[in-house]
Amino acid sequence: MNAEASRVLPIVMLIGSNIFMTFAWYGHLKHKGAALSAVIVVSWLIALPEYMLAVPANRIGSGVYSAAQLKGMQEIITLSVFAVFSILYLGQKVTPNHLIGFALIAGGAFFLFRS
Repeated sequence: MNAEASRVLPIVMLIGSNIFMTFAWYGHLKHKGAALSAVIVVSWLIALPEYMLAVPANRIGSGVYSAAQLKGMQEIITLSVFAVFSILYLGQKVTPNHLIGFALIAGGAFFLFRS
């Protein structure tokens, strides 16, 4: 795999994995009448593709990024995916306080990539 693909592919795969995981963890909130046992089973089924993307993303990414950088990247991706999901799927608002909190976490991730 070339150097550019080794840098970009983990990011794309982590975005995909986070979309699945966000639906697995939070998608059921739109269906509060569903039985908890059913929600758990469906969540596990949704989480399987998440793992099938996240594990290879981290394996491929470890050739280019440190574990701390991969984790920081994953957190930023998670927050970004969650913000979009929260607005579009759950119909919730992202408030200025949410944005400030996300920015502080992003600021921490920034330092993981400094030399």
